[in-house]
Amino acid sequence: MNKNPFSLHVKVDDFIPATESEKEYMVQMRPSSTFFKDGMKRLLKNKVATVSMIIIILITLASIFLPMFWPYSYDTMLGITPGKPVDPSYNNLAPFEYGKSELELIEQGEKVFPHIFGTDSAGRDYFIRVVYGARISLMVGFFASIIVLIVGMLIGSIAGYCGGKVDLVIMRIVDIIYSLPDMLMVILLSAVLREALAPVIDGTVLGKIGSNIISLFVVFALLYWVSMARLIRGQILSLREQEYVLAARATGAKGGWIIKKHLIPNCISVIIISTALQIPNAIFTESFLSFLGLGVNAPMPSLGSLASEALNGITSYSYRLVIPAIVISLIVLSLNLFGDGLRDAFDPKLNN
Repeated sequence: MNKNPFSLHVKVDDFIPATESEKEYMVQMRPSSTFFKDGMKRLLKNKVATVSMIIIILITLASIFLPMFWPYSYDTMLGITPGKPVDPSYNNLAPFEYGKSELELIEQGEKVFPHIFGTDSAGRDYFIRVVYGARISLMVGFFASIIVLIVGMLIGSIAGYCGGKVDLVIMRIVDIIYSLPDMLMVILLSAVLREALAPVIDGTVLGKIGSNIISLFVVFALLYWVSMARLIRGQILSLREQEYVLAARATGAKGGWIIKKHLIPNCISVIIISTALQIPNAIFTESFLSFLGLGVNAPMPSLGSLASEALNGITSYSYRLVIPAIVISLIVLSLNLFGDGLRDAFDPKLNN
């Protein structure tokens, strides 16, 4: 064995197998993990966020799968049979009450599925309408947040990376949109776009969705991207000065490639958190517009439109207003708490 410190010969002692104590020490070391795994572990330790996530999952699954086997449809008016007079006993049924023909079937020994929340003034099962309303609200919240994410991420990343006059022009546009009154612009654009889009999409696949929903998506694409763009711009302004960006530029990489491969992946935690917090805002906006009659097209229900329809009989059937209001509050509150949990779990500045 050569003990000369300046020798270039290989030291045989460095290749001796590890002892049992050294192996035990290595086993006790923390296993390798990823940013996503660490974030999920911290998220699951947050009981409030975990419960909120479970509630969101249950409501989503119920809104998707319950209509598949529920015996009543959201637009079927009970008591209306072709060739027979309309049976008014199905209108405004209280929870777990039955119509005249259903009571006759029960007397004959047949089983009739109950109306858990009763029926509305048109004789439609109210429970399945609430389920469909939750589905519409969740769908609008999800897709509107995706639209805001795409537009905001595209514009914010361009402004942050390019800087200079490009950043100046984009930020002035953002300031102009910020100065506009949100609710007034949303109501005006929804009303105008609804009339403008109706003849265009009539007879197409989009016509089944309805001009109101399409106009709502357009409103989100025009107005609600500014917060996401500002946030991503601020992140990229700080990241573009890092050494790996300079190295990528030195090798001849184009700006779009650097944004896609380096800058956006390093902003992913902020993007996830902002998108999760954007969903309840979109749901609340859709419910608000549906309450004013600018939301989904009838007879498709929405939680906001159900609450609006319930105002006509609020003194006699107050539960019809309370039920959709509770569902809206539960969805929005759960999404907000879940978004706060995501922020606490995935924001590197809060990890310490």
